[in-house]
Amino acid sequence: MKHKIVFLDRATIEKNIVVRKPSFDHEWAEFDYTNHNDSNLILKRLKGATIVIINKVPMREDNLKKLPDLKMIAVAATGTDVVDKEYCKNNNIIVSNIRGYAITTVPEHTFALILALRRGIIGYKEDVIKGEWEKADQFCFFNHEIRELHNSTIGIIGEGAIGQGVANIARGFNMNILFAAHKGVEGLGPLYTPWEEVLEKSDVITLHSPLLPQTKNMISLPEFKKMKKKPILINTARGGLVKEEDLVEAIEKGYISGAAFDVVTKEPIPSNHPFFKIIKKPNFILTPHVSWASMEAMQILSDQLIDNIENFVIGKPSNVVSGDF
Repeated sequence: MKHKIVFLDRATIEKNIVVRKPSFDHEWAEFDYTNHNDSNLILKRLKGATIVIINKVPMREDNLKKLPDLKMIAVAATGTDVVDKEYCKNNNIIVSNIRGYAITTVPEHTFALILALRRGIIGYKEDVIKGEWEKADQFCFFNHEIRELHNSTIGIIGEGAIGQGVANIARGFNMNILFAAHKGVEGLGPLYTPWEEVLEKSDVITLHSPLLPQTKNMISLPEFKKMKKKPILINTARGGLVKEEDLVEAIEKGYISGAAFDVVTKEPIPSNHPFFKIIKKPNFILTPHVSWASMEAMQILSDQLIDNIENFVIGKPSNVVSGDF
């Protein structure tokens, strides 16, 4: 059988990253972008395809049932919320994803954001540009609070590979580490700290959970008001884990000391997003979903993506998604 492979959004992998072609006989087609909302275009491009590669292009039942030749969806990411996995399960379509590729790059980005906030980097950079240092009557000036990480407490929500990677870096700063699952989960054993306790005791809270029905908006105003130490909040995981309007209020009212996000609920971010109310504040940082995107991590992703496809074709599918991601 000659497979037809279609990559619908190749531009989600940096152009200099090598995406090798599979070793078996196949037809290959790729497109930089495919409009998520254009079902006719998606179906046209996938006509006759047996394998589709996607990152964010949705694969829902309405389209899947019109693609009788499709046997595999290879997701070029860890998250598979864009795929109707129940339909795939019931119709013998294998869904594979990428695992373990971001265990270095996301923790590094997380700590870059933590350090930028704890040391007032953004505010001081802007002050220098505005000439504030030039106006100072001594060698330095103190417009923004600087706090050390040493002996502070970090609350890590999620104990997967990325959460553990964050913990490894935190140990290097001699931080106290608390792990918690998402709100409402109990009985996980001594390695976990209760949710409420993490909210109350942490100087830094960082999110590393999947977006599931039970994790959606798991941090909103009630949680912000329980954060007694006014921590900084970091989200390099998924948009939707935090109620975004409530984060804006938490920043404006001082319930937390600052926040840094790499993800939002709608990406790319629309111009009317509530984060633009606080975007110029020195204690808020927004990066455009790039915590995963080191060159090294993207090459690992690309190689694993093709490995998954080749393993499927020889009858030994790898990284098959059977649960929630």
